[in-house]
Amino acid sequence: MTVHPFIEAEKRAGHSVKRACELLKVSRTAFYARRAAKPGPRAVRDAELAEQIADVHTRSRGTYGAPRVHAVLKRTGAGCGRRRVARLMRTAGCRRTSERAPPRTDESAPFLMR
Repeated sequence: MTVHPFIEAEKRAGHSVKRACELLKVSRTAFYARRAAKPGPRAVRDAELAEQIADVHTRSRGTYGAPRVHAVLKRTGAGCGRRRVARLMRTAGCRRTSERAPPRTDESAPFLMR
């Protein structure tokens, strides 16, 4: 668990960052370094992949799930794992939709009733 959001909230409320860092046993240097940090290489790559995944998903009219999206990305040369694709699809809200017709019931198929 990270305490940096709590310290940031205390700072916005007008309280002492020095005191909050002392109480939580975090150095002020680490707090300010993390606050000004740029996203790491994995986060940057995830953002690029998320764009590609969204593009493939929309081109398939929402019918492709993680295995098929992974296969398309693999064919195009964007190497990444299937589970990473599944995680990025979950965070982006991309879900597979089915274009299949709903199953027929006895009411909709009277010829099945004998």
